[in-house]
Amino acid sequence: MKFLMKRAVSVAVVAAIIGAGGAWYLYRSDDQTVFYRTAAVERGDLLATISATGTVEPEEVVDVGAQVAGKINSFGQDKNGNEIDYGSVVEEGTVLAQIDDSLYAADVAQSTAQLMQAKSGLQRAEADIEQMKAKLYQAQRDWERAQKLWPSEALAESSYDAYKSGYETAKANLAVGEAAIAQAKASVAQSEAVLQRSQRNLSYCTIKSPVKGVIIDRRVNIGQTVVSSLNAPSLFLMAKDLKRMQVWVSVNEADIGNIQPGQAVTFTVDAYPGEVFLGEVGKVRLNANMTQNVVTYTVEVITDNSSGKLLPYLTANIQFELSNSKGVLLVPNAALRWSPRPEQVAAEYREAAAESKSGNGNHENGHKSSSNHNIEAASGNGGQGVVWVQQGNYVRPIKVRVGPSDGTMTEVEGKDLQEGLQVVFGEQQQAAGAKTTNPFTPQMMRGRSTSGR
Repeated sequence: MKFLMKRAVSVAVVAAIIGAGGAWYLYRSDDQTVFYRTAAVERGDLLATISATGTVEPEEVVDVGAQVAGKINSFGQDKNGNEIDYGSVVEEGTVLAQIDDSLYAADVAQSTAQLMQAKSGLQRAEADIEQMKAKLYQAQRDWERAQKLWPSEALAESSYDAYKSGYETAKANLAVGEAAIAQAKASVAQSEAVLQRSQRNLSYCTIKSPVKGVIIDRRVNIGQTVVSSLNAPSLFLMAKDLKRMQVWVSVNEADIGNIQPGQAVTFTVDAYPGEVFLGEVGKVRLNANMTQNVVTYTVEVITDNSSGKLLPYLTANIQFELSNSKGVLLVPNAALRWSPRPEQVAAEYREAAAESKSGNGNHENGHKSSSNHNIEAASGNGGQGVVWVQQGNYVRPIKVRVGPSDGTMTEVEGKDLQEGLQVVFGEQQQAAGAKTTNPFTPQMMRGRSTSGR
């Protein structure tokens, strides 16, 4: 019996607690007051930028290759007397590497011998033609005497024919000799060309620096065999001048219209946290890239690297400067995006607010249309926007002209705007009386008066 009574009392207590909680919830839901979240209009500086990511690149690089095949025998020395390696500073004409030249030296020796043989052949042909000229002269004189004796019949007919034939043969032999000289000269020229080619290939075994610069990459080691076929193998990658660098930036097609040559740029690199580097836009490359249906353009940013801090291929975080306003009125972007419900607008402004919403093309959901309009205005395209200020328990609109934005704050202009004016950027609801204590939350023991006890 006593157990049943205790159980009934427990059930009654729980029911009372549930009832009290429900009453508190109904009271809280039915009687609520809207509190507007506001921020002051500030006067300050605004820097509007476009953010992008790029890579630091040398302004001009030279890929040094090999035009002949062979084994790398040795490396040259830089101006400090050290073996050519990564980061070596070299002058134009500095020997970078030496390829085994034994085969090419043998080709030069063979070509030299062939040239000497061709020159000897030319000399013999020249000697032969002098002999042929002498024989022609003798045959010509004999033929002339035969012609004088023939009318007097002092010369036999067979002798006459023999002198004539000897003259014609000597003349033909001279022509053959002249042809032999021409052939010998051509052979000499051919041998000289072969020798020059062999000597040039031999010179290619010594890899020299074509420019003054710095070795960025060394792609071969001593003992490695390079093979030259259709494409010359790359041995070294050189930068002509690391005092001037470029940053190759990939810019989205939506932002490329805001990028112009000469535009100021700031960027940072992870290697030097907190340090800002300056640059300017050099050119916008027209060969766009498409990746997953996203079109981007490569922008070249020129920067001075006299300090030598910027290293090739560092990742750079770029800020393209669009505008830099000084001492302008600023409001949070959220204030331009926020839009009240019709019942929150002061009575004298409701009709104008409703017309503004319907004019945005959304008659059924004016709240959404006005919000979209303000979001577009906050993009900083110089359009019209609206901010709201509190008027008692309601809000009233102030039309503004929207300027650039840095993503958080937006430059605005308006005749009714002034520094320090509180603009609404949000709202929160709270029960009237500001008593929002949950009855189920444990309470601290209240002190009791002991008087009268």
